[in-house]
Amino acid sequence: MLNWRVIVPFVLTGAIWGSTWFIITGQIDGVPAAWSVFYRFALATPALFLVAWAMKRRLVLTAPEHRLAVLVGLFQFSGNFLFVYHAELYVTSGVVAMMFGLLMVPNALLARFVIGEKVQSGFLRGSAVAIVGVSFLLVHEWLANPDAGVIGGNVALGIVLAMLGILAASVANVIQANPTGRGVPMVSLLAWAMLYGTLFDLGFAWLTAGPPPVPASASYWAGIVYLALIGSVITFPLHYNLVREIGAGRTAYNSILTISVAMLISTLFEDYQWTWLTASGMALAVLGMVLALRARRVKSVQVQQSAQMRPHTSDSSPST
Repeated sequence: MLNWRVIVPFVLTGAIWGSTWFIITGQIDGVPAAWSVFYRFALATPALFLVAWAMKRRLVLTAPEHRLAVLVGLFQFSGNFLFVYHAELYVTSGVVAMMFGLLMVPNALLARFVIGEKVQSGFLRGSAVAIVGVSFLLVHEWLANPDAGVIGGNVALGIVLAMLGILAASVANVIQANPTGRGVPMVSLLAWAMLYGTLFDLGFAWLTAGPPPVPASASYWAGIVYLALIGSVITFPLHYNLVREIGAGRTAYNSILTISVAMLISTLFEDYQWTWLTASGMALAVLGMVLALRARRVKSVQVQQSAQMRPHTSDSSPST
């Protein structure tokens, strides 16, 4: 963990992904969110194909693999991001990032029902603590919104959109872990999935927001480049190198750094107000996530130890 090959990508991915939540707010200011999602992935898709080619990964997929890529694209690069961009119209970007820190919960539950993966009791307890903490932050958003009223107004809509985004991302995570997904290089699957998702984003944007706008702001296009190349392409090789170096369990702790950076940026640039409610919510959320991730890490260690006690039949394993 103290090797520079671990520390540098760990810090970079956490800082970059933590900053993207705030950058998104500049992409939805006066520009339809759906078009901003399309512009982002229209630039990121060819770049990711180039990364896959440079890494000498297989780019020719079979018919079942293409069908899987379509599903991952629809859920990950369309549903997930469309919901997130629209959610940030109503909820502080750092709070949306904090909500996405709970992605591990639907991931675990869906994996339990879809592929039969057991959920640790420690993971459930830690997740419950994290959910309480995030709930405190959402209550603050509700109370701080001048249009909240009786039913929560726009904040309630933002919360629902963020939850739908979390669910879409979770579905994408779980379905790519099936046998078909495990047989495809991850970067190649993501490249094709991003292509299919981008095509859907184009159709959705045109149907819901009309012809594509051409913003004149240089900062807008700088944000597109940052989100597409830095936030969507460069971080993927860094992330999967971390998974290879220290394992998926330890890499998952990167989410704690990500949400911490996101909340810090919201404090500095979105005038996010800290109170006893938000401070205690942040503390509980981070503590709960650490406890939940630690439980999953213990499970991974136990699985590895038991695997060492029996003959190895395959070197392949899901990279989730």
